[in-house]
Amino acid sequence: MDRPLGQVYAVNRAMEVNLISDTVTRPSVAMLSHMTQAPVGDDVFKEDPSVNALEAKVATMFGKEAALFFPSGTMANQTAIKLHTQPGEQVICDHYAHIFNYEGGGASFNSGVSCALIEGERGRITAAQIKEKINPADFYHSPKTSLVVLENTTNKGGGACYSSTEIERIHQLCKEENLPLHLDGARLWNAMRATSTSPSFYGEQFDTISICFSKGLGAPIGSALLGSKEHMQKALRVRKMLGGGMRQAGFLAAAASYAIDHHWEDLDNDHRRAKELGEAVLQLNGVRYLAPVETNIVIFELESPLLETSFMDAMKERSIQLIGMGSGKLRFVTHRDYTEEQHNYVMDCLKKIIL
Repeated sequence: MDRPLGQVYAVNRAMEVNLISDTVTRPSVAMLSHMTQAPVGDDVFKEDPSVNALEAKVATMFGKEAALFFPSGTMANQTAIKLHTQPGEQVICDHYAHIFNYEGGGASFNSGVSCALIEGERGRITAAQIKEKINPADFYHSPKTSLVVLENTTNKGGGACYSSTEIERIHQLCKEENLPLHLDGARLWNAMRATSTSPSFYGEQFDTISICFSKGLGAPIGSALLGSKEHMQKALRVRKMLGGGMRQAGFLAAAASYAIDHHWEDLDNDHRRAKELGEAVLQLNGVRYLAPVETNIVIFELESPLLETSFMDAMKERSIQLIGMGSGKLRFVTHRDYTEEQHNYVMDCLKKIIL
């Protein structure tokens, strides 16, 4: 017999499930073996062959002239903002954007810029909305608009993907307005699998792109910034200023390269499991809203703070970790370390919960 929410029902203490984020993965034995065999050098002097190989690999994939390896996606994004702006200028982005909400105020601290926020649809903005936000170049009372930033997939928007058509519209607008266009591609690998788009498509549309290796791909550390040779030469200096120079970073670059070659297609499993979790969540009483599940993120809202607290407690009691995002939103994120056995366990738990 099902028990009410908050009551324990034969909890499986041996099953620990972490669905807080796709950043919780650990390197596989095969990845670790690949890492230990990587030739390394001093990347601060650009003498690490594994880092150089990774940078060349992703630059070629996306059709860009060059790439630069970074410790984190936040640092890569902040470097891109620094490349394209001057203090006192303004960046256009969605109000859910990672660069505005989750990078510690870095845009204002590092680059001295403000953000013109657009209330898009699940983190996605349109060319028409961007056009309305561009300040007239000759109106010196307002900040000069100097950069547009998109995020694909959208984290706070529940893993939503941009359509190719809208990206092309935004690209054309930015070209007409002489505005650089940056892509925060922390989960771009997911977007490409879900929408069957190629890396070269994004390389054609964006001036700079940040990509992450430590989320869905499962590498332990690392992101890359892609762009022109001129931009990456400048980025090298900014990375140094931000403390991002690393010595024998080839061990980490090798993990990223291995992940691209062996883990990218596995994202399909993460997407399937996330969609099944979404379907199970919809069967719960007391669910006010479930964001459409497109990739590996499941965001939903319960009808009251009391239900939210009770649900979180019930999940904790069953050794299932998820995250509260504020404003009543809860989030599951599937990843490569979330096994089919764990998935079946979570699905079973959701079926047995009564709100």
